[in-house]
Amino acid sequence: MFKRILVANRGEIALRIIRACKELDIETVAIYSEGDNNSIHTVLADEAICIGKTPSKDSYLSIPRIISVCEISGVDAVHPGYGFLAENARFAEICEDSGFKFIGPTPDVIRAMGDKSFAKETARKADVPVIPGSNDPIDDMEGAKSIANEIGYPVIIKAAAGGGGRGMRIARNDEELERSMPIAKEEARTAFSDSRLYLEKFFKSARHIEIQIIGDEFGSVVHLGERECSIQRRHQKLIEEAPSIAVNDEMRKKVGDYACKAAKAIGYSSAGTVEFLLDSHGDFYFMEMNTRIQVEHPVTEAVTGIDIVKEQLRVAQGKKLSFKQKNVKMSGHAIECRINAEDPDHGFKPSPGEIKNLYVPGGIGIRVDTHIYAGYKVLPHYDSLIAKVIAVGNTRKESIKRMERALSEFLIEGIKTTIPFHQTILKDPKFIKGEIHTAFVEEHLQK
Repeated sequence: MFKRILVANRGEIALRIIRACKELDIETVAIYSEGDNNSIHTVLADEAICIGKTPSKDSYLSIPRIISVCEISGVDAVHPGYGFLAENARFAEICEDSGFKFIGPTPDVIRAMGDKSFAKETARKADVPVIPGSNDPIDDMEGAKSIANEIGYPVIIKAAAGGGGRGMRIARNDEELERSMPIAKEEARTAFSDSRLYLEKFFKSARHIEIQIIGDEFGSVVHLGERECSIQRRHQKLIEEAPSIAVNDEMRKKVGDYACKAAKAIGYSSAGTVEFLLDSHGDFYFMEMNTRIQVEHPVTEAVTGIDIVKEQLRVAQGKKLSFKQKNVKMSGHAIECRINAEDPDHGFKPSPGEIKNLYVPGGIGIRVDTHIYAGYKVLPHYDSLIAKVIAVGNTRKESIKRMERALSEFLIEGIKTTIPFHQTILKDPKFIKGEIHTAFVEEHLQK
């Protein structure tokens, strides 16, 4: 049984982990940068230790410093949250070698599924349909053109070690492919220290459907249904909901089985997400697997009643899953809006600064995960996510109305936020009807 855990993250996800640990009577140690010295997670944890200067490379991405804090604070395990080092196989390896349990899958699994080409091949061998594209990283332009013409334009260029939309470019012909590949290659090298690329068929009006899974060390893998993440901007998710209006019970079983097959094929243990594209014909295609807790996990918690982080902690302690597939039931509908410190009227330019006044919405069916408060300074050094608003209703219509009400109450003064942009989306007739896809924002709302 864990007695003390180091939370290797910041912001709302650090709070989320600390809260789960409190309910399991596990002590927590927070780390923070010099810029985060007044952050709420440093107050709510049992102990907080400054790890370095404000830039991520000197603090939250510094493996030697994190391990040093583990050693001096007497923790049993490390929870990485999402982002930063959450999918860094070397970090997981060093934690384990240093005697600290890494709360996540094994380093080998992280490394394998972090390589998008290997992940696709793993899915293919498990009889999970994958998006047509290159089986291996692309070596040269002529080879890329050959594959693109074979599967048909448009194609999407992706970083083999990528995620979060970085290193992605869409090409509609040979000329665009020639222009886009060098840019994607440099983005991949800068973001992941790995410039390898691969190609996939680009489905213009597809939906982004992901399956939340969790597995234990005894070979059991259970899925918790789907989340729809089609409302995106530049491959960054804006709104997520569960369940998807496009997925019926038969489809849910099919794609859930696909996700569990892929996870079992690599011996997956911990919480994770298997991502799919759903085309206009109702066919699913494996895209990738995220070997961590995700930003949007609360919508799944809302409709299943399962605390995913607590279950993740139990599994990491070597316990069996506390439920079986037959016990998982989805009820109602949940929507999550990611509130970012960005100015949607000026190209979503980051909007750091001090929050002068704050009122957080509440009421029936509303959950807000946030680390901000009046007087809090949003720093330009980190991700711009400052809050997640989750609205739950008996129906999709009710959850949309509750979200509209919550956003109208949400007062954040001193900085610009994406709240007005979300309000525009929620009132869009096509969104209300559920006629959405991954290019929805660019086609209907992007200025």
